[in-house]
Amino acid sequence: QVQLVESGGGSVQPDGSLRLSCAASGSIFRINAMGWYRQAPGKERELVALITSGNSTNYEDSVKGRFTISRDNAKNTVFLQMNSLRPADTAVYYCNANIKISAWSYTHDYWGQGTQVTVSS
Repeated sequence: QVQLVESGGGSVQPDGSLRLSCAASGSIFRINAMGWYRQAPGKERELVALITSGNSTNYEDSVKGRFTISRDNAKNTVFLQMNSLRPADTAVYYCNANIKISAWSYTHDYWGQGTQVTVSS
């Protein structure tokens, strides 16, 4: 089984910073893309940032220049550094990883349990 465990959420004032981490564990042959999604109350889940196995990145327009996604392949971990946070960034943030559990298996998307980020004065 594969598990994604997130950490680093919390409450912060506007213009503050937070760093989210997500560690994948279990039966892992290879991790392809990893990403962060978020879901605010009453809204659909949206992609925030994505990083490929080759370290190419993609960001949702509203977070460009403020958020940075990175990964540590040796530790199967993905990070999201969030700076200049705004109240509109308030949401539950979910980690996602596209993982192959063996050389003969198909890839599958796995999700973390979610971590709350609240930006408020």
